[in-house]
Amino acid sequence: MTSISFWIKSLKVIPQVTKEEWGTLDIVSRWLVASRAAVFIMTAISCAIGGLLAYNFTGVFNTTNFLICLVGLVFAHAANNLLNDLIDYNNGIDKDNYYRTLYGPQIVERGYTTKNTFYGYILFALLIAVTCGLFLVLRTDKTTLYLMAAGIIFLLFYTWPLKYIGLGEPTVVLVWGPLMIGGAFYVTSNGLWNWNVLYISLLYAIGPTSVIFGKHIDKSDKDLEKKVYTIPVMLGEKISRYTTLFIWFLQYAVVGYFIYKGVLGLSLLLVLLAIPKYLETIKVFLSPKPTQPDPNRPTTWPLYFASFAFVYNRRFSILFLVGLILDVIISKVV
Repeated sequence: MTSISFWIKSLKVIPQVTKEEWGTLDIVSRWLVASRAAVFIMTAISCAIGGLLAYNFTGVFNTTNFLICLVGLVFAHAANNLLNDLIDYNNGIDKDNYYRTLYGPQIVERGYTTKNTFYGYILFALLIAVTCGLFLVLRTDKTTLYLMAAGIIFLLFYTWPLKYIGLGEPTVVLVWGPLMIGGAFYVTSNGLWNWNVLYISLLYAIGPTSVIFGKHIDKSDKDLEKKVYTIPVMLGEKISRYTTLFIWFLQYAVVGYFIYKGVLGLSLLLVLLAIPKYLETIKVFLSPKPTQPDPNRPTTWPLYFASFAFVYNRRFSILFLVGLILDVIISKVV
């Protein structure tokens, strides 16, 4: 496989590579694998939503600011993934951790590279992210600096201590919502603001967060052993499953309310097309996790609830994004 082909593959799925294969990879491929680049799409969608809302609500779309913001957010996400792996490695969380191997090789734990090289990966990602942030601060104002500072704080402290004390999931909501979507809106509109963006960002962000919630339900027993007290660990499996279903129902209710109030256009009714998948997923979440994988239900076992949550959330998020695009076209072009 050529380097470019591997880069593209790494942006679509998190590849599993052996130590021998790792030795044949170029530096870009290694960085993409180490940073779990396939999940960057979630950050890209958040940034895109912020840009669309900026144009829809203000009529302003600063292309340069938007693109720099997109690059900065993606590299910040990469830095967070890398820091997460480093801290979990130092704390012994990933030792003999089968769940973690599903997300690609933990390259320090497996001895693929040295800690010093891994520090270099982190430094590179942080350097790009901070440079983009400072560039946007110079092009806007100190509000962007505050947003950037908040992002850095969450980036550095998500894995520890926030994830260990039940604050990991709320942090993800804030980061994927107000910080990413709100931040993208602010810089793309040249420093303008609309409070509806905050509410819409929270509406969207609880969707991707539900996938992480599902993952934490799946491995709550393992997290408890490692003294990682995520919200599902504290609530227990049953309450956590029902909480996830309520979160998804809340998204539909809030979309309907925003349409009624005129905050969002009728095109956002597209999300109703996700209801069949929602009903399928409800059936899964109403029952405890089985002890063995069901051959009739393909999942990335032992991640069970996370698999169904990901498929459903992908459906809802894509429809939500398409609805926003149509809303912009209808209001600004037609």
